[in-house]
Amino acid sequence: MTTGMRKTGEFCWFNMLTPRPAEARAFFDELLGWTYEEIPGVGHIVQVGGRNAGGLFDLEGPQTPEGTPPLIGVMVKVESADATGDKVTSLGGKAKPAFDVMDQGRMAVCTDPNGAEFDVWEPKKSQGTDVDPRRHGAPSWFENMTTDVDRASTFYSALFGWTPEVTKMPHGPDYTTFKLDGAEVAGMRAITPQMEDSRPRWATYFAVDDADATAREAVELGATIVFALREVPGVGRFCGIASPQGVPFFVIEYAR
Repeated sequence: MTTGMRKTGEFCWFNMLTPRPAEARAFFDELLGWTYEEIPGVGHIVQVGGRNAGGLFDLEGPQTPEGTPPLIGVMVKVESADATGDKVTSLGGKAKPAFDVMDQGRMAVCTDPNGAEFDVWEPKKSQGTDVDPRRHGAPSWFENMTTDVDRASTFYSALFGWTPEVTKMPHGPDYTTFKLDGAEVAGMRAITPQMEDSRPRWATYFAVDDADATAREAVELGATIVFALREVPGVGRFCGIASPQGVPFFVIEYAR
């Protein structure tokens, strides 16, 4: 888990695309304690404990490709968005041309060889987030859910310099943890036939103080539990949720 201002090769931001953004802001405010700063005519910056952590935007916005589902996009900090996009392509993935986001930075939308989308961010004025990843409501863990673990492992290792470490699980497929300079930055697991959404994707986990209470409150607020509460010994308790607007995400209560 990375702390402080996120470094090159680490996840530095998230962007939520959601229907009914005003309702979504109210839901996540109530559930995760988010506050917001408006970007006039564009969307809102998500803040956790007063620290910028991500963005929340209208799914029906003019820049959103037709057919895009509600989602939380992830962003990795890089030295050069253009060079990284070229490298993505050379490694078997896809990358759209990089573009400037005002004077804040330069980004490229990329897709790994299995079809999971992610963004890369070359910072200018905006360095990304430095939020405490264990604070309630903070983006805390990022997990690649994929159809080809070996192919994804090779791709991300070559692209970002991540080192994969595989853990044998007592039940279900093995779990891969990616490390950068010895620090854990992300996880990866294979998509199983039991999963409702078999689409390769990056999933975002948000830290919570009490996973059971958060799950109950989410349902009371109109959300759906899509992955039942589960405990990983020594790590914590987590579950998957779909917001009332259809945005999928995970929450995790870390073991003390």
